[in-house]
Amino acid sequence: MRQRLKKSTKGLSSCSSPRCTYHDLCSDFIWKQEDIWTYIAKFLDGKSLAKLALTNKWFHGVIMHESVWKFACLRDLQVPDPYHVSCSWVKLYASAFDGSHSFLFRQQDKHLDWMRIGAFLFHSQEALLTDKFNLPVKIVKEKTIEKMLEACGSCLLKNIRTGIWIADLQLVRCPACNLNTCEGTMQMLDARHIELFLSEEFQDGTWEFELIGSHKIEKNVQGASAAIFDVKHLKDSQSAGIFNLNKWVGKSNDMQPKAIIAFHAVAVNTNLQKNDGILVKYYIMRAGANGDIVSIRISQQLL
Repeated sequence: MRQRLKKSTKGLSSCSSPRCTYHDLCSDFIWKQEDIWTYIAKFLDGKSLAKLALTNKWFHGVIMHESVWKFACLRDLQVPDPYHVSCSWVKLYASAFDGSHSFLFRQQDKHLDWMRIGAFLFHSQEALLTDKFNLPVKIVKEKTIEKMLEACGSCLLKNIRTGIWIADLQLVRCPACNLNTCEGTMQMLDARHIELFLSEEFQDGTWEFELIGSHKIEKNVQGASAAIFDVKHLKDSQSAGIFNLNKWVGKSNDMQPKAIIAFHAVAVNTNLQKNDGILVKYYIMRAGANGDIVSIRISQQLL
């Protein structure tokens, strides 16, 4: 986006990221208490757990148990148990909390700033992507994604990989500008399956993002907004709370990016100054040519 948006988003990493209210997640876990240290481990963060595990062999045996790291991971991500993961919980915790984001692996020259929004769950394999927060939600099932976007500014995706997804808000350089002198930025809602960074095909560049649709809004737009919902849980109270903009979107003179996370949805919004419209693009990454969708991006760029 232009210099206007760049100024308004300075210091993005320190932005607040309002969340929906979570229940006491500890009640969702079955904990095998072998000894007092296993119980104490429930209250330690990842760094403290790792330090304790390095103390001696006995502590290593207790602390490095998968149940300890599963509890820590779900607790710190504030999501319920997805019941099945392919990777070890120790590796999942590390990939979720080591400060990594998708632009660190590729396109570092385009990256400007980012903030971690949080984690949410896909229980179903169908997602609703939208850049509008109007009620009632319109799900227009056209033949192509482009036609869906033209009809209502939303689209449906199938073959989503179920499980825990992690969402970030990214600021990247406008692709139409000279990278050395670019003063514009592009806002991006970037969501990925928790196991993505541990996949060799992602790390070596075999899996790439593909543009699946875009549309222009050629008039003054009050805010750059985007959301991803698990369609199965679209009517849940937490997901529906995203449409209550008064609770999380800033006032019209507040240009700081805002975000909200629910158990089965995520959304972002940045208020804009007067403009000539916005270009919205939708990207996905598949796990192979015909594989599940493992990452989703929605970008907004001022015209």
